[in-house]
Amino acid sequence: MKKESLWEQEIKQEKIKELNEDIETDILIIGGGITGSSIAYELKELNKKITIVEASLVGMGVTKNTTGKINYLQETIYSDLTKKYSLAHAKKYLTSQLSAIKELTNVIKKEKINCNLEKVESFVYANEEKEIPKLKQEKKILETLGVLVKEQTEQFLYALSVEDTYVFHPIKYLYALKEILIRNNIEIYEKTKIVEVKKEKENFICLTEKNKINAQKVILACHYPFFTMPFLMPLKATTEKSYIAALEEDKIEAKTYITSKNPCTSIRYHQDKEKYLIYLRNSHNISNHLNEKENFKNLLDEIPEEKVKFLWSNDDLITFDKMPYIGKIKKEEDHLLLATGFNTWGMTNSVLSGLIIKDILLNKENEWTELMSPLRTNSINHMKEYTKNTLYSLKSFIGNKIIKNKDWYENVVYTKKNGKNVAFYNDGKRKYIVYSTCPHLGCTLIFNEIEKTWDCPCHASRFSLEGKCIKGPSRYDIEYKEK
Repeated sequence: MKKESLWEQEIKQEKIKELNEDIETDILIIGGGITGSSIAYELKELNKKITIVEASLVGMGVTKNTTGKINYLQETIYSDLTKKYSLAHAKKYLTSQLSAIKELTNVIKKEKINCNLEKVESFVYANEEKEIPKLKQEKKILETLGVLVKEQTEQFLYALSVEDTYVFHPIKYLYALKEILIRNNIEIYEKTKIVEVKKEKENFICLTEKNKINAQKVILACHYPFFTMPFLMPLKATTEKSYIAALEEDKIEAKTYITSKNPCTSIRYHQDKEKYLIYLRNSHNISNHLNEKENFKNLLDEIPEEKVKFLWSNDDLITFDKMPYIGKIKKEEDHLLLATGFNTWGMTNSVLSGLIIKDILLNKENEWTELMSPLRTNSINHMKEYTKNTLYSLKSFIGNKIIKNKDWYENVVYTKKNGKNVAFYNDGKRKYIVYSTCPHLGCTLIFNEIEKTWDCPCHASRFSLEGKCIKGPSRYDIEYKEK
């Protein structure tokens, strides 16, 4: 069993290009995953100099940890939006997802990308009787919006299904997109971390650890924007963690499954050289259930462990109204744009980000710009979610400050060295030492004994054993250095 994503396997990494000089560009995209690359693809005809910077390697952040579903049947999103806003809101969200699916599949066909694209039937199902009324309401709304929906009661207690959804191999797709972008003269710099973004007159100065980039416009396409001002992301969304296994499977079905409510179970199949069932389970707020060993064990208890070949986890940014943040951060300016908060549906919403941001930069009308705007007003219901999330984060923040040495840790010790909070891990071959406080907002890190990483339980920053920052919002490493 490998403690890494299925999608990382047999992917040939091309020569890495790091930024080693100061540069100027018209549009800087921060984040080289499927979101940043999809935005760049949509912008490539604008006759602008476009640059992508990626702190790690292209696709090796959140993209490699997804399940690779291209789907508009998203739990009970349409009844949720109808209740919170209106049927018109639900209709707009549906058209956004259908348009993104059409664009993504068209790009794959147009560019002849071999990424295991497959049309599948998708199901959302109830585990308990009390969930059935809401699923029936979802069916009614979808039918009102013109979607052909089937009821299923033989295999499930109750389920809905649609037939025009897809699955694919997200990293194969992304690597092909990367080559297309390079051929279109878009510069892509990997292992190039932006640590500060400063406004200077009409431009932005974006500082890396060694160089600076002068950009007219900046698009933040990183999973969790690394700044706290002006958007204050910790007040806008929460982070949800899930656990995923890829099992050897004899029978492959052209179907996907997901539960109608949390804790989520999600299933899909994948066939390449081998056949796999991809099983996602135990989704929860990242500030709860900090024992990662137990979290993975709970996943493995539900499936035949001897068949598991790959095991990994994923983080999703969940907005309080279940719609992404795409667009301007300041009403009258298009110099700083945002694309994040995809609520577990990153494959469609990353492509949607490109469609919306392209029209913003062209000053064209787009039917989804206002709907997805980061500037939209939060309702009282959203404030309830914000309050609950804040309490979770405070509980984790304070609890980890008080008790750092968890009783489930093996070979991990939190202590002080030269007046600094540090943590030690001994794998039997080597002793690792890191600063144990997250540089983002000061949360005490926890140790993930399965994936061997130092993780922030507040905002999901992640660091390697040696202390290298491998996932934001932290902009800095935690490597311990003797003075």
